[in-house]
Amino acid sequence: MSLLSNKYLIISDIHANLSAFESVLDDCKDDLFAGIILLGDHIDYGMRSNEIIQKLTLLENNEWRGKILTNIWGNHEKLAVDKDLERLSTDRGRAVAEYTALHLSESSYEYINSKMNKNGLQEFTIDGFRCLAVHGSLDDPYWKAIGPEDLHGDYSDYDFVFGGHSHFSHSFTHFYKTDDVNLRNRKAVRMINPGSVGQPRNQNPNAQYAVLSLPSGSVELRSVEYDIEYEQSLFCPEVDVFYRDRLKRGI
Repeated sequence: MSLLSNKYLIISDIHANLSAFESVLDDCKDDLFAGIILLGDHIDYGMRSNEIIQKLTLLENNEWRGKILTNIWGNHEKLAVDKDLERLSTDRGRAVAEYTALHLSESSYEYINSKMNKNGLQEFTIDGFRCLAVHGSLDDPYWKAIGPEDLHGDYSDYDFVFGGHSHFSHSFTHFYKTDDVNLRNRKAVRMINPGSVGQPRNQNPNAQYAVLSLPSGSVELRSVEYDIEYEQSLFCPEVDVFYRDRLKRGI
């Protein structure tokens, strides 16, 4: 593969929404990816956590074999394992997290504990660029997201930072002061959030993900329709209708 056309698939916050995830996979099936960046929260909120883990396992053993660069815990993987629900802001959030943890299969727990990076962040290098994948931010890898208004950390050591958690897609450049006249004393760091595959909150209900091309640095923030009504039909009475209804509005 030519280095001039290397593409990287960036996925975050699937949240047990298999219909949305499969639409993303279908949407990018003709792309040839040099690497896959997974930013956590594969599970919870939605009804098909085990099915998402099964799908990821299948992909890792086939199309994605050897291409996964990061597969980090989000706060919902952490919740499922350590059962510390106090940081969730609502009773309904605690209830659905308890439901998810109760219904996760043994193989799903095995995947979360052995196939994912428990630190919630990971440094890596692609095409000579220094990168950081973090579910939240350096200030708090699980619970505080990077945003244009507050980065929640110092990322000056990196060229690209990939974050999730907020369910808001973005791609922007932050400049740090540096003693390098060749860079006019400014160091550029690109911040990329692919948005959420399975539970967008930017008032766009479609499944969202991102593609980075290197070395050009171009970023595509993609959005694809999926069968929302079918996914909503799977919700059970034990889970607050809020999580079902929000899918239609993207909030």
